[in-house]
Amino acid sequence: MLDKKVLEVGSLDVNGSLRHDIERAGAASYLGVDVVPGSGVDEICSINDLCERYVPRVSTFVITTELLEHVRDWRGGISNLKRVLRPNGVLLVTTRSKGFPYHGYPHDFWRYDVEDMKAIFSDLSLEVVERDPLSPGVFVKARRPMAFSENTLDRLALHSVVTNRRCLNVTDFDVLFRRLRHQVRLLLSRVLPPTVLAGLDRRFRKQLGNG
Repeated sequence: MLDKKVLEVGSLDVNGSLRHDIERAGAASYLGVDVVPGSGVDEICSINDLCERYVPRVSTFVITTELLEHVRDWRGGISNLKRVLRPNGVLLVTTRSKGFPYHGYPHDFWRYDVEDMKAIFSDLSLEVVERDPLSPGVFVKARRPMAFSENTLDRLALHSVVTNRRCLNVTDFDVLFRRLRHQVRLLLSRVLPPTVLAGLDRRFRKQLGNG
């Protein structure tokens, strides 16, 4: 692995990191980027600015774990992951699937399943696409082919935890409405029994799903 250039996107060490294991394996270089400073972050850079910052310094390995659900413009972010990867380079991704609770750091938008990932990365050579055996999530290992032609993903809808349904995009209104809904729920939780509140939640989610 001595000639491998590794780029980790979303590298802030919150719940552990692959970095030390990969560096011990002898990577030629390891660069961790995130939108905030902290442990594991070498440079501040958004996923949507990767190509502007790091092409043509493309990487042999690109790693992103538990990030994509937080990226509102997921198409642009994933496009950058693909384009910052050199031919025959490997991309490793983990992210959350439907059923995993909302966790805003500071935002949370999307849930990906296995079929989504097969469609999203069908322009790469897929080596592994599998579900997380411990909680709702998915793992992808893919390799960029020598002859790369990028997919158009404009018509692919993902499940959003903001709208509670599959949609193409999340609007500012969607984000605001979810925030207001959360605030109302906090207020109601002070005056309603948990069983009543849970019933209201189920009815509300059902209405959103039918909207």
